[in-house]
Amino acid sequence: MRTIPIGHPATFTFVVTPEMTVDFEELGRVHPAYATYWMAKHMELVGRKILVPFLEPGEEGIGAAVSVRHLAPALPGERLTVEGVHDRTEGNRLYVRCRVVNQWGEVIGEGETTQVVLPAAEIEARFARQRARLDATREEMRA
Repeated sequence: MRTIPIGHPATFTFVVTPEMTVDFEELGRVHPAYATYWMAKHMELVGRKILVPFLEPGEEGIGAAVSVRHLAPALPGERLTVEGVHDRTEGNRLYVRCRVVNQWGEVIGEGETTQVVLPAAEIEARFARQRARLDATREEMRA
């Protein structure tokens, strides 16, 4: 990974949709507001936007951690912007500070993401091992 300047930014702007509201599967819909887990996804997206231009050929980033503080609700139809800035790099770990701002300029969320940069072949090998384990388990269940 090439050096990423501290403070290097990325943003993602979108409109909250009904699909982005809280739905706890077996418990059903709870609140008609932007879900915290969607906020985490959008923070990871912004972190990746910071990382990708700095990857070397043969490298890939993979999410390792995300922390989110959801400070205020957002309803379907609201325009939000996720703002991320490169906070620091420690070895092969990239840390991005994030905040989510609504169309009125109010901060409704904040957090941090961590991505680990590894050789793409190593990541694919890990996935291949996991697929093999899953396939073996499926075979055992059929027997």
